[in-house]
Amino acid sequence: MNTSTVYAASGVEMSWHKINWAKCHQNVRRLQARIVKATQEGRWRTVKALQWLLTHSWSGKLIAVKQVTENQGKKTPGVDKATWSTPEAKLQAVLSLRRRGYQPLPLRRVFIPKSNGKLRPLGIPTMKDRAMQALYLSALYPVSETLADHNSYGFRPERSTADAREQCFKVLANSKRPKWILEGDIKGCFDNISHEWMLENVPTDKAILRKWLKAGYVYKDELFPTEAGTPQGGIISPTLANLTLDGLETILRNKYSSNKTGKPSQYVAAKNQVSLVRYADDFIITSKTKELLENEVKPLVENFLKERGLTLSEEKTKITRIEEGFDFLGWNVRKYDGKLLIKPSKKNVKAFLKNIRETVKGNKTAKQENLIGLLNPKMQGWANYHKGTVAKDTFAKVDKEVWKVIWQWATRRHPNKGLRWIKERYFKPEGNRNWTFTANTKDKDGKPRKLKLVKASDTKIERHVKIRGEANPFDPAQEPYFESRLGRKMKEKLTGRIQWLRLWWRQDKECPNCHEKITEETGWHVHHILPKSEGGKDNHSNLVLLHPNCHRQIHSQRLEVAKPVPVKRGFAEA
Repeated sequence: MNTSTVYAASGVEMSWHKINWAKCHQNVRRLQARIVKATQEGRWRTVKALQWLLTHSWSGKLIAVKQVTENQGKKTPGVDKATWSTPEAKLQAVLSLRRRGYQPLPLRRVFIPKSNGKLRPLGIPTMKDRAMQALYLSALYPVSETLADHNSYGFRPERSTADAREQCFKVLANSKRPKWILEGDIKGCFDNISHEWMLENVPTDKAILRKWLKAGYVYKDELFPTEAGTPQGGIISPTLANLTLDGLETILRNKYSSNKTGKPSQYVAAKNQVSLVRYADDFIITSKTKELLENEVKPLVENFLKERGLTLSEEKTKITRIEEGFDFLGWNVRKYDGKLLIKPSKKNVKAFLKNIRETVKGNKTAKQENLIGLLNPKMQGWANYHKGTVAKDTFAKVDKEVWKVIWQWATRRHPNKGLRWIKERYFKPEGNRNWTFTANTKDKDGKPRKLKLVKASDTKIERHVKIRGEANPFDPAQEPYFESRLGRKMKEKLTGRIQWLRLWWRQDKECPNCHEKITEETGWHVHHILPKSEGGKDNHSNLVLLHPNCHRQIHSQRLEVAKPVPVKRGFAEA
């Protein structure tokens, strides 16, 4: 029997590589859209029924297993030390996702370092528990996104730290904007959320949720119970935390807004200028006076959190004047002579340079091209994170510090060589620059190519367009809006890879195999329509972009991929 084939309980033969993924996604999206509509109309019995249909559907289970076997943690096992790496194992896993008799195993507890030197506990579920969480999350997401605070940005689809940063700019930039900021941080948020509150208020299967919350964790071969909290590391945990914290913005708006029309808060001029911006458990609340924050807003927040078993961190929660500035998500937000500037924070820059120094120090004998290969993703990723801020001067300073580290690395390798020799060996002219850290290497086809270290200052400063507060990616009515945002995001992602961008637009942003959108989250592989072994070329007309799983499916089944019909409007929009 084909190792990628199993038989369902009905006796129907199934193969992982023959699954119609397009139909699976359509079935799940159709149910999610119905859940959104029922939630908007307050028909909670219908919501519950639709969630049951989704979590018991064959399509939902297939996509859940596909998700956990293709993400970054796919090779990290739980306490059972099992991973699903073969097509047969994945299909058997789908068959095992049943509500009846399900009992999650304890989480594997590990600790990861935090920026302040402390350790953050992380719980790693088994693959089966991850798949079950992914399955039930697909039914919970449409509800949570419909009910979410408009200015909550952490761990939500289609939202990012950049959106939170732009909202900070929006509520603070104008000269008539609030002058005082409450910097809030919740003490041990994930570890202390009340189980009773979640079981009473989270709109999902209560029996399954209770089992996850009470599963416990294993550390050094000893089992520990969990009496509170939702462990960091679970797929569904961030959404549970968001649902716990959602509602605070509505309470603040209802108490301090002058709105009489029922419109969302972003259209309302609040008489006390009280606004909330939240990313996960970090948040800021603005106000026109310090006294209002101290005497009213902070006690209100503390009472809101107390109901959920949470408290504010005294160490990190403080009230700041905008002229003094505050750090938020790696940026410093401050007004200089009445003008608001958002820059990379000193703490963030220091941590980044420390990481660069440690990387270089740990590769003292590495080849030049290997060191560049290690540093370039770090340099480009950090610069991309900050490119929507006032970062030009900071980029130049970082480049200077990185050059110093590289120069020390080079001179240490050749203590008996002169400085001119070292310069000519490692640093080549590039345009108007004479000190570009460069290595000559070869590509996969053996052709020579030049590899150079990325400079942060080469990243253009570009303003991020903030997502609409009420935008819901599971609402079919808002699909055109998210389509336009996808085009902008992929254009930024593929900057410098113009050929791939052309392919993506030519394919109308879709994978030709499953007809689902190709996004930064799904990833992609480049596929040759006519294989190179049969004379296929690397030219534009012989290439397509496929999802990674679709790419494996094409090669496993030896399927042919039709050449996409060019979409004229596509690349013009880019």
